[in-house]
Amino acid sequence: MKIFKSIANFIATIIDKIIVTPLTKLIVKITGNKNNNGKLFESLLAKPTALLFISLFFAIALFIMVDQKIIRFTDNGAEVFKGQAVNVVYNEEAYVVEGLPETVDVTLIGSKADLYIAKQSSNHSVTVDLTGLEPGTHKVNIEYEKGRNDIEYSVNPSVATVIIYEKVSDSRTLTYDVLNEEKLDKKYVIDSVSLKTDTVTIRGPQYRLDEVAAVKALIDVSDLPTVEVGKQTIENVKLKAYDKSGNVVDVEFVPETISADVEISAPSKEVNLNFVPTGSMPFGKAISSYNFSSNKVTVYGANSVINGVNGIDIKVDVSKLTSDTTLDIDIPKPTGVKSMSQNSIKVKIFVTDVATKSNIQSVNITGINTPEGMVAQPIDEANGVIEVEVKGAQSVIDSIQASDITAYVDLKGLSEGTHELNVEVKGTNPLATYVSKKTKVTVNLTKAG
Repeated sequence: MKIFKSIANFIATIIDKIIVTPLTKLIVKITGNKNNNGKLFESLLAKPTALLFISLFFAIALFIMVDQKIIRFTDNGAEVFKGQAVNVVYNEEAYVVEGLPETVDVTLIGSKADLYIAKQSSNHSVTVDLTGLEPGTHKVNIEYEKGRNDIEYSVNPSVATVIIYEKVSDSRTLTYDVLNEEKLDKKYVIDSVSLKTDTVTIRGPQYRLDEVAAVKALIDVSDLPTVEVGKQTIENVKLKAYDKSGNVVDVEFVPETISADVEISAPSKEVNLNFVPTGSMPFGKAISSYNFSSNKVTVYGANSVINGVNGIDIKVDVSKLTSDTTLDIDIPKPTGVKSMSQNSIKVKIFVTDVATKSNIQSVNITGINTPEGMVAQPIDEANGVIEVEVKGAQSVIDSIQASDITAYVDLKGLSEGTHELNVEVKGTNPLATYVSKKTKVTVNLTKAG
């Protein structure tokens, strides 16, 4: 609005100096010399219509003088338009162009009124015409297509050095990567992806095609139409080309996108929860029994993972248990398992006084981790069996027999010869403690055959 007020004040001043004042002086001079003529002018000026036509005549005259630059405004200025996109004219099917800036700054110089009009316009076209140029290096001018002849302009940068390459094509094998798989519900697994085509054509300058080491379809899980068990089709899958370092190479693809079928499943398996006490019970105390709020849990994941999960150990620290106790225990998630039907359980543990069952005899000693091609034998028959003492709640140890106990020595990493080894003992019931009467045995390790 300020610019319009300034223009209006300027016009009023011009009218006053050029029209009103001289006209007034002329009328006074005429009326002073000839009274009759003065009376005629007075009667003429007294009529409203006469003044209206006189004002209209002078307004039209002033407009013509301003429009034809007979009267010029002197308040010129400049306006900078930053980041104007550069339009390139060339044969995009045959060539690739490098070296042109994506945007330039355009400075317009002219009167404030003209600049105001130009600023309101959204058409600030910056063009580089490469028509007729052959492959190679060229220096070209960046031109601004001004809409008004009375505005001057400058472009920064105004000149660019471009390289024109011939566009070539090559066929490449297409593979895929799955993106955002972690966004799937944990129970779902992508079993397979089937691309509608296994080859695509890449286009660009020869040096870029030489850089391409892999072309991949980016299967984005976020683009699945629905997430449920079965086959889902993703349309308009984007393609990317990569060099040997994994950097994206800018090439064209034919076709630009493809579709892919994604097979979704929800493999699961129900496994047992195993009570595993850790630490030693307080002196004189033993666990008579325990109850899980749930004895099984369902695990979800790839078949190759869950097929190897046969149970989950629930480790419970029993070193401070002196009376019946209920605990909340987190269920450890096996490696590779994506989800479980529950993540914690309640364990009720019943504590009683400890009892001892001694001299469980004829427990055979076995060897584990025997080196390949070797055979282990005890030095004498007495080294082949041991006696075991069992401690625990009376109701637990009463049912334990020699067949429930395993005694073993670890032969891992041993060479041929005689070795004195520690005896380890374990039993099938985790609520009991097993102690070997014999802590060491002598074993002879020989080559098989």
